[in-house]
Amino acid sequence: MVSEHRPTRRTVLKAAGGLTVAAGLGAGTILATSAAASAADDGFGLHIVDSNQADPRMWYYRFQTAEIGWQPAVNVLLPDGYHESGGRRYPVLYLLHGGLQDFITFDREGIRAWTAGKPIIIVMPDGGKAGWYSNPVTTNVGPRNYESFHLNQLIPWIDANFRTYAEFAGRAVSGFSMGGFGALKYTAKYFGHFASVSSHSGPASIRRDGGLVAQWANASSAAVELNGGTIYGVPWDEARVTADNPMQNLERYRGKRIFLVAGTSPSSDPGDYINETQVLAGHREFRAALDQAGIPYTHHEDGGGHFIRHDRMIEDIDGIINHLRQ
Repeated sequence: MVSEHRPTRRTVLKAAGGLTVAAGLGAGTILATSAAASAADDGFGLHIVDSNQADPRMWYYRFQTAEIGWQPAVNVLLPDGYHESGGRRYPVLYLLHGGLQDFITFDREGIRAWTAGKPIIIVMPDGGKAGWYSNPVTTNVGPRNYESFHLNQLIPWIDANFRTYAEFAGRAVSGFSMGGFGALKYTAKYFGHFASVSSHSGPASIRRDGGLVAQWANASSAAVELNGGTIYGVPWDEARVTADNPMQNLERYRGKRIFLVAGTSPSSDPGDYINETQVLAGHREFRAALDQAGIPYTHHEDGGGHFIRHDRMIEDIDGIINHLRQ
């Protein structure tokens, strides 16, 4: 078995100051509303401000975009032999990091070794410290529209600049923690984009327990991403919560590969315990609903808490390759 590794990171929940902060935001904080500037000039709204293609596999780009008030980056991991394969096209996996992580996270974890010799392109974009793969309702730091950046700009840019299958059958999305939520959200909300979705310790039910995960998204984004702004607004924009909640969009997963991983024994660390306890309960609720709807999936409940499980990532990537167009 491949060894597992617990990242040395604070959880998003702890960074937000815990559920007390979430409850406080629910009381009616007055927040400013964002407005994105006009798009950039390359046809996708992206302008490259830095890049490096010295490594034959891992290519790096940093962009200026009106959707994000700072310059987000992306790592694009190419398959072995990409440059010698002529006109061959490849399926693409969009791999989304967790809270307080960034576009380099999966390179640190071992993505190059996990994909050695495998015919797939892996795209790993910035999603913010607590961006929740969303366009926030309010922000006090300028635009933080990660959802628009990824879906409206980055995906078409990748398809235009790399030899991909620019179609449903050629794309998958996966992620860890906040990124696992983003993967589930993107798959349902953008129905024809991804043929495979994977959530590694990412919430699948954001209204359960009084909407604890939605409160968590608001609290963490206010604390470390938006300087008091929030993902869902105060009070919530109920339509947005519904659109983002996997549990309320079950039919939009039908006909797709679904891969779910959750930990069953988080540590006594409060952040680890609260994170994975909610993930596990939400996955079980989501799976029960998928069962009732007759929608198949693969799932794993493993010992341990809230961390990236290397063996499950490798299993997931192999399953994605087998499922997508070759």
